[in-house]
Parts: sequence; C-alpha cells; structure tokens
Amino acid sequence: MKIRFSTIFVLLLFAMTSFAQTLKVAVAANLQGVIKVLGKDFKDKTGIEIEPIVGSSGNLSTQIKNGAPYDVFLSADMKFPDYLYKEGFSTKEPEVYAYGSLVICSTSDIGFENWERTLMSARIKKIAVANPAIAPYGKAAEEALKQKGIWDDIQPKMVQVNTYITTGVVDVGFTTQALIKDSEGKTKLYWKLIDPKSYTPIKQGMIIIKASKEAANAEKFYQYMLSAAAKTIFKDYGYGI
Repeated sequence: MKIRFSTIFVLLLFAMTSFAQTLKVAVAANLQGVIKVLGKDFKDKTGIEIEPIVGSSGNLSTQIKNGAPYDVFLSADMKFPDYLYKEGFSTKEPEVYAYGSLVICSTSDIGFENWERTLMSARIKKIAVANPAIAPYGKAAEEALKQKGIWDDIQPKMVQVNTYITTGVVDVGFTTQALIKDSEGKTKLYWKLIDPKSYTPIKQGMIIIKASKEAANAEKFYQYMLSAAAKTIFKDYGYGI
C-alpha cells in the first residue's frame, strides 16, 4: 500500500511539474506556422513547452485586458503591446522580435512582373487584403497599393479575409511571406515580395504579461525569442531580423 501511495504521489508531482512547465503564449495569426518550429526548438533547449493561442493581435489584446491567463504576447505589430504596457499589463517595455515581409501571391501563375497592372485587369475578380484598420499586413498592403495609385480602383474587388488565398477562392492576395513557407508541400503558390520601401516597416513586438504565474519561464522564452537560434528560424520563414 505504501508503495502504491508513493507511486501515486510521484506521478502527481510529475504531472504538477509538467503543468508548471507549460507557457501559454498568445500568438498573432501570421505566426501560426513558425511558432510550432520555435516552440519545438525552445522545448529542446529548455524542457519548457509552450501552448500557442493563435488569433488576431487585436482580439488577443482584448482578451489580455479581460484577464486571459496568458504568459507572453507575440503581436503582429507594436501598437497593441505598447498599449498593454502603458495600461500596466506588462512590467517591461515591448521589444521587436522580428520584422514582417509583405508578399503578393496566388495559387495561379498570373504574372507578377507588373503586378499592379495585373490587378487592374478584368481577369482578376477577387483580391484578398486584410482589414487595414486592424491588421498590420493589411495596412502595409494599403500603403503599397496607394503608392502604385490603384488603391481606390481595386476596392470593388477586395475581400478582407486572406485565408482565402491558399484555397483559390480569390485570384490573388497580399499577406505575410511566412505563408509561402507554411504552404510548402501543401499548396503551390506563386508570389512576389513587395518592395519594403513601399510600406511602413512591420515591427512585430512582444511583452511578458504582468499577471503571468510563470514569470521565470516566460522570461526564458522572451530571451529565446531574441536569440540567434530564434532569428535563424524567423529568417527561414521570410521575416526580417
């Protein structure tokens, strides 16, 4: 009986320790592919597992304000981390962990040499662009399209859900370069990198949540995100470092 109780105690202790070693990380949607690779590498190095909760930066920010039990927030921009820091939800100022890269892509080889002319052609019916008011990549696309002088002209063709790109529901779309890496071996995509000089740099920022019950491990993950190992992974997914 003593052995049985002892065994149960050890198992419970192990379970509690394992639970304590899991970090809840609020993750911007553009990171849903790369976060799996980062999470695996981080666990290999530290033994700490992360549980990604993927969503739009705005929605995740609202959830944090309302008390969601997240430990770290990886945003698609600096706006939401800055806001949360100023409101007292983090004790440390936000830091940039990567720079987003904007691409135009399609499941068809529509020709991207003069992509602005292609978008204006009659054969392009639907163009996916995330909502510029709330999505950093949508804002970047808006700036690039305005620079080309066609933003107003393509409004009737625009669809504000860029997940349609890989399904072929839209003819073409603007999104993160990471989607190209995510789609390898799944969906063939034709794409072109948008000149980064045509839009404001997409600074992706992070904070540790003040209410985190795993502050020490959250700090480890925070520092890992700034490490050479993480930067190598980000670069492989098309992010600037």
